[in-house]
Amino acid sequence: MPETPAAAPGSPLPRLNLALQGGGSHGALTWGVLDALLEDGQWHFDGVSGTSAGAMNAVALAHGFARAAHEHKDPQDAHLAGCQQARETLTRLWEGVGALGSLLWGSPLSVANPMLGMMSRWLSPYQTNPLDINPLRRLLEREVDFDLLCTARRAASAAGGPSVFVCATNVRTGRGEIFSGPRLSADAVMASACLPLLFKAVEIDGQHYWDGGYSGNPALHPLIYQTETSDILLVQINPIEHLELPHTGPEIMERMNEVTFNASLLAEMRAIEFVRRLLAEGKLDPRRYKSVRMHRIDGGAVLAPFGADSKTRADLTFVRKLFDLGRTSGQEWLLAHRKDVGVRPTIKIAENA
Repeated sequence: MPETPAAAPGSPLPRLNLALQGGGSHGALTWGVLDALLEDGQWHFDGVSGTSAGAMNAVALAHGFARAAHEHKDPQDAHLAGCQQARETLTRLWEGVGALGSLLWGSPLSVANPMLGMMSRWLSPYQTNPLDINPLRRLLEREVDFDLLCTARRAASAAGGPSVFVCATNVRTGRGEIFSGPRLSADAVMASACLPLLFKAVEIDGQHYWDGGYSGNPALHPLIYQTETSDILLVQINPIEHLELPHTGPEIMERMNEVTFNASLLAEMRAIEFVRRLLAEGKLDPRRYKSVRMHRIDGGAVLAPFGADSKTRADLTFVRKLFDLGRTSGQEWLLAHRKDVGVRPTIKIAENA
C-alpha cells in the first residue's frame, strides 16, 4: 500500500462530508473509494454518515483518525498518520470480510445459499438463527475501538477525522434513528446492518432496530445540521434508475428493494435542491439555511454488470475486485471534481431525484 502524501505545510485542507450507502458486500467498492481519498491525503473529513456496510466503512475510517490523534499531538502529523491508519483499518476489516466470505461461500450458512433463502420466506431468524450468530460482529469489535472513537472525538476532528452518524430503523416507530457520539457502538452498527429476515432485531436501550436502509440510506440530515461543511460526497451503491423492466421474481424483488432503499435519500436530495433554489432566489436567510453542494460517485452504475445476487457474495477475490473498481472510481472523481469542492455542486439533483 503506497504511503499517504503529506498536505502542503500551512495550507488549510478542503473540508468534505461523506455519505456512504449500504449494499451488502458491494460496500467493498466504497472501501476502494475511501482508499483513494485517503491516499490523496488532501481532505478534512468533517462528518461521515453511513448505513449498513456504509456504517462499517464509516467507523473504520473514523477509527484510524482517532487512533492517530491518540498517538500524535501535532495536528499535521496526526492527519498524515490518520489517513494511513484509516486505510489500514479498512483493509483489515474488508479482508476479514473476504476471509469469512471465502469460508462460508457455498456453505449451508451462506446468505447466498438457496435453501436458506427459501427458509427465510417461511421461518423467521428467531427460528432459523436462535443464537443470533453473526460473525461480522466479532470482526467489527476486533478492528474498531468504539471507546476510543467516543473519547478521542475532538482530537480526531483536529486531525481531519470525521464525526460519525450511523442510521438504523426503529422497528416500533418505523423511523430512522441516528447514533453518534457516546451512542456510537458495535450494537449501533450491527443494528444499521440488521436484515430482518436473517438476523434478530438488535436491542439498544430497550428499543429494537433493523437495517437503516429502510429509513436513511444514508441519512443526509445530520451532515447538514451537525457539521459546518457544505460539500457532501455521496458514494452510492444502489442504482436510482433501472433501464430494463424486471420480469422474474428475484428481479422484481431486487428492484423493489432498490426503490425502497433509495426513497429516503431521494426525498432528502429533493429538499436540498428546494432550499438551494430558495436561497438563490433570496427567499431564505443564508445565515439560517445552508446551501449544500452535492457530489456523487455512482457505484450503482459500476456494479450493475455483477447483478443483484452478488451483494451476498463476499469471497476475498470478489471483495478485492470491488476494491479495485472503487479505487478507480475515487481517483476519477478526484481528477474530475477536486476543484469543484467548496465552489459548486457536481450533480443536478433535479435530474437524479
